[in-house]
Amino acid sequence: MSPRARTLVYVVAAALAVALVLALPLGEYLVKLLLQAASYAIAVLGLTVLLGYTGQISLAQAAFFGLGAYGVALGTTTLGLGFLAALILGLVVATLFGIALGSSTLKLGGHYLAMVTISFQQILTLVLTNWISVTGGPDGIRNIARPHLPGIDFENNQVYLAACLALLFAVGGLVALLKSRRLGLAMQAVRDNELAAGVVGINTFRVKIIAFALSALLGGLGGGMFAGAFRYISPDQFAFDDSVVLLTMVLLGGVEAAIGAAIGAGLLILLPEWLRFLKQFYLAVYGAAVILIMVFLPAGIWGLFSRHRVWKPAAPIGPLELDIEAAAGTLLSVRGLAKHFGGVRAVDGVDLDIAQGSVHALIGPNGSGKTTLLNVLSGIYRPTAGSITLNARAVAGLAPHVLAAAGIGRTFQNIRLFHSLSALDNVIIGAERPGSGIAHRAAATARALAALGFVGMAERAGELAASLPYGHQRLVEIARALAGHPVLLLLDEPAAGLNLTEKQELVELLKRLRGHGLTILLIEHDMDLVEQVADRITVLNFGRHIADGSPAEVLRHPEVIAAYLGEVPSHEAA
Repeated sequence: MSPRARTLVYVVAAALAVALVLALPLGEYLVKLLLQAASYAIAVLGLTVLLGYTGQISLAQAAFFGLGAYGVALGTTTLGLGFLAALILGLVVATLFGIALGSSTLKLGGHYLAMVTISFQQILTLVLTNWISVTGGPDGIRNIARPHLPGIDFENNQVYLAACLALLFAVGGLVALLKSRRLGLAMQAVRDNELAAGVVGINTFRVKIIAFALSALLGGLGGGMFAGAFRYISPDQFAFDDSVVLLTMVLLGGVEAAIGAAIGAGLLILLPEWLRFLKQFYLAVYGAAVILIMVFLPAGIWGLFSRHRVWKPAAPIGPLELDIEAAAGTLLSVRGLAKHFGGVRAVDGVDLDIAQGSVHALIGPNGSGKTTLLNVLSGIYRPTAGSITLNARAVAGLAPHVLAAAGIGRTFQNIRLFHSLSALDNVIIGAERPGSGIAHRAAATARALAALGFVGMAERAGELAASLPYGHQRLVEIARALAGHPVLLLLDEPAAGLNLTEKQELVELLKRLRGHGLTILLIEHDMDLVEQVADRITVLNFGRHIADGSPAEVLRHPEVIAAYLGEVPSHEAA
């Protein structure tokens, strides 16, 4: 089914759901349950963005839900605002707190981030409970107003439910659309491999801040609609337990799909009602059902029905244009570069010049500082001392995404693909990096396909990266780097783990890249491969530069032989 057809089906389904709610004689109790489920589902969509797309844990979604609810409650009662103005007030407050909370991701992650969100949730609950003059304390706020629009009776619960459902479908559609867009792909890249995401040009901190802001916004939106639905709120409705419930909903329905939010919210709200015929046993059955679903369906209920769609190109794949200006001279110049980890001098005063259009190999024993040097050049580590100049621009200490925009692309010794995405989406992310000149999805897709075609992987573009053989994953990682219009390509042991045939194919690929004028800095232990492709070799040992020159000169240098073999042969010493 085409994207346009899927959109049409979705809009028809939304219109039908709203029409049924307005037409059917629903009981008041059922309407209240559906109102709760719809408002919760909107808030859960925020966790879909934050946890499902971006991989950031939060146990404070009930806090944002409460901020939106209190924004509407205080706005319509104390401040005398209309519902819409009060809702906007609640959304602004919730979003600002979301941005503030998201800023903690610069230093924290994992369980530390979870602890921060729990603390925020607990603090807000205490404030809502004890700031009696403003929030009403434990007694809460009553007589919350609903929207007023000419010709629409929002005082009727079914009409208000229809509005909540329409809003849920609209927000759910936007969240689903986000997943395949540039920002959504960047979020998924951060989730799958934050280090690689930064190196291909994604500002990972900015992406996480946006994810927290969107999550808080949607949490506040759900809370605002909840306040209007029940017209009474109190602090105990937005406690830590409720954050756990919201998190359970997204995990139960399917954390990576927008529809999972609706499934999880609906199930957790309605399942207890369906099980009440079991009387005193219904809570035990309800808890057991939730646990079993989460244990045996780790991808959520929607994971049973979701399938990865195989992509096929709709048009012929064009050639890869590397857009490299022919120039002579030095592209990269490194002077006195050092990186210390406490008392360990991993890189110790290295000088390095890489000529434009050359393949420059960096070799040395294990632990000699080669990968550390590449990590400094690509911005993963900040140098302790020294300078780095790229195209006459000082770039030492810049962030990875800034260096990617400046034209530095790289691969990793241990492959770092975004494994939940297809090979094509992996390379599209590389093509969309800032500074690439690509602003539209069609252009990014064409560029990504050309890069995949260049490395011989176009036929497998639609396959999940995680399902590809090891050697093919290497090629996809190289294609991702090439798609970003690099002027300098850093390759960290690209032949590691490859068989003889794959190594020879890699040799031919590197020769073709050199033929196109691309400058390459190559770390490699396979000396046969190095001799076939390298124009110049630099040798490190214990973080220091010990030799530099042509392959013939360097591989016969006494210090290089000693570094690799542990001694200098007597005939060489003589």
